[in-house]
Amino acid sequence: MSGGRQNVSSGAPWEATVGYSRAVRVGSHVAVAGTAAVGPDGKVVGPGDAYAQARFILGKIETALGQAGATLRDVVRTRIYVTAIAHAAGVTRAHGEAFGQIRPASTLVVVSGLMTPEMLVEIEADAVLGG
Repeated sequence: MSGGRQNVSSGAPWEATVGYSRAVRVGSHVAVAGTAAVGPDGKVVGPGDAYAQARFILGKIETALGQAGATLRDVVRTRIYVTAIAHAAGVTRAHGEAFGQIRPASTLVVVSGLMTPEMLVEIEADAVLGG
């Protein structure tokens, strides 16, 4: 891919309705949308377990990056949204397992809620290829 735009779909039916892509690559930059722990069946994975949700989310992000020609090693920034500060320990543990050697810039924010009460965490990522 030279400098054009590549949209990556997760196959979720709401992507067309809402008007977004799981990831977008333009040139060497890949932006991965806010990603929650929703499985292929549309159900939340790991209800009540922020660590399990974060691990699942990071796997979804890794898959989206791969579809755009990138890897976790290309990630330069993550943004993490949790519904309670109590979830931070599990989420940051999962983040450290994925990014401990890569060490992207990262932000963690406590929010009042996500799309459903079962969702405890949402993560987005930006990657730069060859960076």
